Amino acid sequence: MEEDHFPTTDAWRVFRIVSEFVDGFETMTRIGPSVSIFGSARLQKDSPYYQLGDVVSQKIIRRGFSVITGGGPGIMEAANKGAQEAKGNSCGLVIDLPFEAEPNPHIDDKYKLTFRYFFVRKVMFVRYAQGYVFLPGGVGTCDELFEALTLIQTKKIKPFPIYLMGSDYWVGLIAWMKNTMLAERCISPEDLDLFQITDDPDEVADGIERHYKMYHSERNF
Repeated sequence: MEEDHFPTTDAWRVFRIVSEFVDGFETMTRIGPSVSIFGSARLQKDSPYYQLGDVVSQKIIRRGFSVITGGGPGIMEAANKGAQEAKGNSCGLVIDLPFEAEPNPHIDDKYKLTFRYFFVRKVMFVRYAQGYVFLPGGVGTCDELFEALTLIQTKKIKPFPIYLMGSDYWVGLIAWMKNTMLAERCISPEDLDLFQITDDPDEVADGIERHYKMYHSERNF
């Protein structure tokens, strides 16, 4: 629905927000166990991280999960491409931005959703995922990472696997968290156990599958 159909007052904007939640819930409840994969829209097909996104997505699909991305180019395209290559569900939660390219062509039409509001989109990512996989990305990728860590740390949701792939990319961030955040007592030592770093797609897929089989319960969110 176009924004022009809504009056511009905050009170009326609530209806737009509710409509996005309803569309999202009605679509995503059909997708089954899923994994959200994040990464930069700027990385090209010749990037080793693009190839890694494709491969880990295929591994995840073959463990019986669907794949959810932000629907854009780059790493998101790679993950959606891998999902379709492995004959699994390929979902794209697209954000409506004036400078963003068209959604990538590897999203299943029935699982393609467009959002105006980032916060509604974030709910869909976390509510329907049994695990998160982060490949190299920018501000948006880091935003999703720390959002997930915050929700688990504050016990707003039950813990689920979070993997950082492309270890060379993340090493500086992790060092800063240990040497500065932890040293200044802004986080606890156990907060560093909320995620794992690996470059092995099988380790990621196996870990998510193992966690899902062990707990296989709905997270409170």
